[in-house]
Amino acid sequence: MIENKVYLSIGSNIGDKESNIASSIAMLGSFVEISKIRSSSFYKTQPLYNENQPFFLNIILELETTLTAFQLLDKIHEIEKMLGREKNREKNQPRTIDIDIIIFKDSFMETSQLQIPHPGALLRKFVMTPLAELVPDDIFPKTNMKIVDLLKKCPDTSVVKKYTIDKKA
Repeated sequence: MIENKVYLSIGSNIGDKESNIASSIAMLGSFVEISKIRSSSFYKTQPLYNENQPFFLNIILELETTLTAFQLLDKIHEIEKMLGREKNREKNQPRTIDIDIIIFKDSFMETSQLQIPHPGALLRKFVMTPLAELVPDDIFPKTNMKIVDLLKKCPDTSVVKKYTIDKKA
């Protein structure tokens, strides 16, 4: 079985944000087809587009999987549903959990269900900052540029700050 290296963006801005993200990581880790999970730091981020909502917590998760991109997307949708995300909600509204596939190996895909690499990634500091923390010198697909250099060019001016979790495990 071929292991595909994948980067997911995970965010939450409703309820116990830390727990929502931790639960999504645990659920992803429970699938036998997913291994070698590594997380960025947590980041507290301003909402984009619809600013009249609570702040987000965001991370980037690196993992390896034998799943195809569409199989992984199905698993992500299951997790989002289990964590209370509404399927038919308006775009850019508050949510308990939001999981996006940012990079899937060196795949390029454009369908109505899935676009890889994620088309908005390069325009979002809440994606690029934690991604640059994990793999600063990796080349972002389709760009021929290092992630750390793309972060410097990111037009997003929103505030993205490292977040310290104050709960005791």
